[in-house]
Amino acid sequence: MKSMTAYAEASCTENQIMAEIVIRSYNSRYIDLALHAPESCVRFEDRIKKLVTKKIVRGRIEIRISLKDEREDAVEFQIDEKKAKAYLKALHKLKDFLSLQSEIRMDHLLNIKDIIKLEGKKTDPELVWGVVEKALNQAVDTLNLMRDKEGRNLVEDLTARMLFIEKKLNTIEEQAETVPEIYRQRLIKRIAALTSNVDGLDPVRLSQEAAILADKSDISEEIVRSRSHIKQFREIISTDEPVGRKLNFLIQEFNREFNTMGSKAGKVELSHIIVDVKSELEKIREQIQNIE
Repeated sequence: MKSMTAYAEASCTENQIMAEIVIRSYNSRYIDLALHAPESCVRFEDRIKKLVTKKIVRGRIEIRISLKDEREDAVEFQIDEKKAKAYLKALHKLKDFLSLQSEIRMDHLLNIKDIIKLEGKKTDPELVWGVVEKALNQAVDTLNLMRDKEGRNLVEDLTARMLFIEKKLNTIEEQAETVPEIYRQRLIKRIAALTSNVDGLDPVRLSQEAAILADKSDISEEIVRSRSHIKQFREIISTDEPVGRKLNFLIQEFNREFNTMGSKAGKVELSHIIVDVKSELEKIREQIQNIE
């Protein structure tokens, strides 16, 4: 089981080209990739997504890529010759027009914007991708190690919480045995009070109605299903596949069972236990939001 929250970084250098990658992953219902990279890496977006989705199934993944080219010939300056010639011609024309005696110097030309431009030397895209790919693989693998570690911590936490719920369920089962009889006695007393001055009521019929109501208060089916959910929960968190969605659906089923038990509870003590269980289920639900 893996957590969806993690951080990793990696770098790789080949042929004096260095790629540095930082990856952060967050909760998300689906796989959601956000890439922040220099323009030279935009062409690799599909390759990056394919590489990441092979190793990560779910989560928002933010990737930041930076490149450094340390080659001596990596930097070039380009001269805008047409602009330089046109400006020099304009300077001579202005000099003649104003009858100036001073010489036209190089610094006069250098004051003109964009006559000389700094440009990076074009690099073979496949050479760049080779460096980015290696750094990205390292970063994703490190990220998954962190997700695995956090996932193991989540397994321990969820296991302890489910054990708490199981113990509470045992207590609920013990106390629930007396609930049908409580309902039956309450109904008999209520009917007796309302019909104290009425003749001809069949006591057998009253007992049958009381038995029907008591049967409706029986929570044994909910207890059996909850035990089945507990078993399924433990099986799911022990698998190697992504389990976040399955656990989320299973917690919904847990809540339905305990909501039903709560509506049938005829004892204050039983209601309090069910409230404790539902509180624990909410904590589990919050933890599950971090699971892939």
